Amino acid sequence: MNLTGQILISMPSLQDERFEKTVIYMCAHSKDGAMGIIINKKIDYDLYPDLLEQLGIDKPLTNKKLYIRYGGPVESGRGFVLHSDEVIQKETLTIAKGVALTSTSEFFEDLSKGNGPKNSILALGYAGWEPGQIELELASNSWMTLKADTSFIFDESVTNKWNDAYNLLGVDPNKLSYNSGNC
Repeated sequence: MNLTGQILISMPSLQDERFEKTVIYMCAHSKDGAMGIIINKKIDYDLYPDLLEQLGIDKPLTNKKLYIRYGGPVESGRGFVLHSDEVIQKETLTIAKGVALTSTSEFFEDLSKGNGPKNSILALGYAGWEPGQIELELASNSWMTLKADTSFIFDESVTNKWNDAYNLLGVDPNKLSYNSGNC
């Protein structure tokens, strides 16, 4: 199963505090490993004024939405932009219909000038898995998977996104067993 373009939702029983109640958009998944962006862990603008200034994003973007998120524990000092795909550069990774990922300084510069995509999430860091690791985590019931549209991915509300993802699945996470069915 290829998870590229899908959502991972952490199970209530997941014990890793880095991923507790997380919703991750999977940007890449292959035999070489996997990479995703956590889309429901907000970072306050006030905490990163120097970073935003360094990226050239030190003012509100008119008619554009840019959200800052904790993207994951890997390379947490590096910025990645998960965005709608109406603006694409040569280095952009097109993930699925309506979604792309870019991390070039030129892209940040375009964002700062208001020339970026309609929807974007600036993520600091990413979630990464070694070859076969995500498959083992899925087999041990650490994650649920979901196909979601861009309105869910780029929705500015993050407070309830984990519960909202389960609602899209038709599942109440409070009623899930903490014991998996594995022997």
